[in-house]
Amino acid sequence: MTGWRSRTRTVLVALLAVYLVLLVWLVLWKLEVPWVGDDGRRVIKLVPFVPGDGTGASRPLEVVANLLLFVPFGVYLRLLAPSWSWWRAAGVFASASLGLEIAQYVLAVGSSDVTDVIVNTAGGLAGIGVVAAAGRRLEGRTAAVMVRACSIATVLALVASAVVTASPLRYGSPGTGPSLDRTLPAQQHPTSSD
Repeated sequence: MTGWRSRTRTVLVALLAVYLVLLVWLVLWKLEVPWVGDDGRRVIKLVPFVPGDGTGASRPLEVVANLLLFVPFGVYLRLLAPSWSWWRAAGVFASASLGLEIAQYVLAVGSSDVTDVIVNTAGGLAGIGVVAAAGRRLEGRTAAVMVRACSIATVLALVASAVVTASPLRYGSPGTGPSLDRTLPAQQHPTSSD
């Protein structure tokens, strides 16, 4: 039994690592080739959910997407550290989210928004709830079923990321990221005025 737990933990750590790489790539660069922006893209929004300082209110679809992006983080953390209290886990989610927001500011690749920190933390806590709900239903099989589900979800996320990356469509606002001509230095790329 100990060998199974050790292998399961190893698989979960590997899946978590893949998830975190995809999360960083998605949040910072929207699955584009990594780039560094310019000072015009540095925006900080300190008041959650409402418009302010030239920024719009948080869009509902963006809020839901941020929530869903952190649910797997909660699932992985609960499976890897089942004895952690919810507040300790919330601290990890909030710290990771804050780290991503700071990285967005430093790299000038997006706006840094307190709303994202709140919603991402809630998404991680929702992931803990998913594991708790699964535990009530599956009882002793929870870990095995959740590891299989995480494996499938991670493979699907990798395939979806590859499809999006290979697609000629770009999902950022026009002029907000590097142009399709990757030969220009980042400083010469147009910036958005919104």
